[in-house]
Amino acid sequence: MHIHFWGVRGSLPVPLVSSHIQDKVAAIIDQIHPADVESPEAKQRFLAELPPWLESTVGGNTSCVSVTLDDPRQVIIFDAGSGIRELGIALAQREPNIPHYHIFFSHFHWDHIMGLPFFNPAYDPTVQVDFYSPKQDLENILSRQMLSPYFPITMDMMGATKGFHALTAELPVYSVHIAHKLLNHPGDSYAYRIDDGKHRFIYATDVALSAADFIENEENTTFFEHCDLAVVDSQYTLKEAIEKYNWGHSAFSMAVDFAAHWKIKHLVLFHHEPTYDDRKLYSLLQSAQWYIERMGFKGLTVSLATEGLEISL
Repeated sequence: MHIHFWGVRGSLPVPLVSSHIQDKVAAIIDQIHPADVESPEAKQRFLAELPPWLESTVGGNTSCVSVTLDDPRQVIIFDAGSGIRELGIALAQREPNIPHYHIFFSHFHWDHIMGLPFFNPAYDPTVQVDFYSPKQDLENILSRQMLSPYFPITMDMMGATKGFHALTAELPVYSVHIAHKLLNHPGDSYAYRIDDGKHRFIYATDVALSAADFIENEENTTFFEHCDLAVVDSQYTLKEAIEKYNWGHSAFSMAVDFAAHWKIKHLVLFHHEPTYDDRKLYSLLQSAQWYIERMGFKGLTVSLATEGLEISL
């Protein structure tokens, strides 16, 4: 399985504005010494040693994560935030003959569906797109955002063959099995788990983790335990999570506790707060790494979800 992050923000897209770029440039200039510009090699070494919040950006698109199986034409997509537009463009260039897409929705808040009208493969009559959710009225839910006066193109004008599937049980797709689980979020949200017989991947965005998620019953244990990679909502600091306890999102430290409890090997912090800049987000990653070390959580790796990040299992 090859996991690619196309959109990692929560709530709404966050474009990189001029003031953020200027702040980065000013911080880089402050760190330059004469020896850093003596040769092309010195310049490259200087750039390579910059902290990640200066030399790159986390990205501003909303939730969209793809899983590509060993056959690069077999693509499974989680959520259709604004990042799915980038996915459609990139895959058209990389694998122009993908005949079939499978899109699973965690829920239908704007930040998780807003990119669907801009997903180019859905307009290709040679392509089939299947949509999945535990919600029963999936076609109606998705179609309504593409009605006048909200959008000039209706879903019926998407030329691809479309299928709408209400999930009730674990589902085989290609060579993997996909299970779902209800999460604690206003209006409901669902986590998904992919199992290929060798590795297990979990996508669990938009959840306010609670004591119920740590109970070692059969349902939780079967779904969460010993996962190789888990993408988990970590939008807030602990203080913010307490202040916004009914908003449906988690603190990064709660996500770490959750991953350690269920013996998850690799945690990816996801669904980033739109008011956080790159420096703030990387500081949360550092805090999460410090917390893992401080608590003695052995065998747990933590990463920050960034646009373009790829992880292979």
